[in-house]
Amino acid sequence: MQMVQVKDWGFCYPGCEAPALSHVNFTIEEGAFVLLCGASGSGKSTLLSHLKREMAPHGTQMGVIEWQGSPLSAMSEKDSAQRIGYVAQTPETQIVTDTVWHELAFGLENLGMPAQVMRRRVAEIAHFFGIESWFRQKTDTLSGGQKQLVNLASVMVMQPSLLILDEPTAQLDPVAARQFLQAVQRVHEELGITVLLCEHTLEEVLGLATQVLFLQDGALAFDGAPQAFLQRMAAPSSAHFRSALPAASRLALSLGKTEPIPVTVQQGRRLLRAQRAHVSVRSYQTHQGGKASPVLCAKELWFRYQTELPFVLRGFSMSLFAGEIHALVGGNGCGKSTALAVLCGGYKPQRGKCKGKVQTALLAQDTRAMFAHDTVEAELRQTARIHGQMERWEEVTEKLQIAPLLPKHPYDISVGERQRAALAKCLLTGAGVLLLDEPTKGMDAFSKHRLAGLLATAKRMGQAVCLVTHDLEFAAAVADRCSMMFDGTVMATDQGRAFFLGNQFYTTAVHRMTQGILPGCVVQEDLVFDAT
Repeated sequence: MQMVQVKDWGFCYPGCEAPALSHVNFTIEEGAFVLLCGASGSGKSTLLSHLKREMAPHGTQMGVIEWQGSPLSAMSEKDSAQRIGYVAQTPETQIVTDTVWHELAFGLENLGMPAQVMRRRVAEIAHFFGIESWFRQKTDTLSGGQKQLVNLASVMVMQPSLLILDEPTAQLDPVAARQFLQAVQRVHEELGITVLLCEHTLEEVLGLATQVLFLQDGALAFDGAPQAFLQRMAAPSSAHFRSALPAASRLALSLGKTEPIPVTVQQGRRLLRAQRAHVSVRSYQTHQGGKASPVLCAKELWFRYQTELPFVLRGFSMSLFAGEIHALVGGNGCGKSTALAVLCGGYKPQRGKCKGKVQTALLAQDTRAMFAHDTVEAELRQTARIHGQMERWEEVTEKLQIAPLLPKHPYDISVGERQRAALAKCLLTGAGVLLLDEPTKGMDAFSKHRLAGLLATAKRMGQAVCLVTHDLEFAAAVADRCSMMFDGTVMATDQGRAFFLGNQFYTTAVHRMTQGILPGCVVQEDLVFDAT
């Protein structure tokens, strides 16, 4: 049975000459698990928002979207609230009440459900998602992973027919992200819910999908089964998107093994064992940064936001050196973002010392707060002029593909596009220390590659970079040193490669796929393939 049918649909934002989407046609069958993917700015979030009509932006629409044979525009808000669930990228944006139990009941209250029905549904959904032990907790005390699980549960308690998820794991740590996706998989398999999931990184999600939609430059470039999509990615014309594929799929494409193309780590390990004679490990040199003296040094920092609250930082220590990239990883809520805020001087620690020799620039987690002008160009040009960095304008805007964004308002572009613009602003300060909080959030694989190039330039210029990230693949590719943070302090620090080779969970998919078969692999570039 057809649940959603999109017919020759398009959309143009006010004041824009070119449409964000045009001539889009596809069908979603009941019970499908649909993966929506594509580059940043390709129209993914715009499309998803129009499937949840209350969230649709203003603008000009073309074509029609149908829900079970009737125009979606004719669906009442009450029916939409019940039948179409939506989970957004940022966990905090959907939470509206102060306790978990009230968050689960809130939607049902607004629908006027009888109290007995509400109690039964809330109890059932709490059991299903395993949140009984923190059912009465305050929502502002939850970790990012718990908040996103509450968002999912508060949507599922409405018993929707379609569940839409817009990059739901973008701000979750690797462990929380896997747990969240396992919950989504249970919703699909055990409850038969139709799922439409948008993601940039396909490592954990492609294996769940029954249908793939691939957007490119505002048009639907592919609609079909996952294996057919992978075959499409094998073509030379798709090479720029290939780095977003699962590690096992990239391995198979490099070996020329395309029927079938593996998706999971386990499938990749089977292929690697069979092809072991044709793959070797590239030798590498460990980076030895200049350790004469740190440009920023934090010693035994203790910090809490209010005197009655527990400490967020508990003896936090870290040193940043010129010409070095230092990655800081750890679970949601362990204090990583707070550490950056203290390092840049935004907060003063209650105990400990933080000494710096040079100016710092902070890329905040919420990049909307970094813009005060009506256009991206006005914001960036003012930053470059103030800091005497106009000579870097062309390099930064070109490598981060900022040119198409320059005339636009910072709030009218996608999350990934705004992330690139905010990064450009940080780089144009010329600061000696760059503190980057989730710099790859919302970015496609191509944008990450360009960012890696800019960070390499920053290293050569003698800048120190500290990046807080859940993107372990990116951290493994660029970081000279990595630190694991837990319970408000740094538990361990090591050279980048050694760090990921020593971890079981906080490591890359390539390492998980190759460990015990090809020791010493962290990223895809470590693998050397026999041409024969």
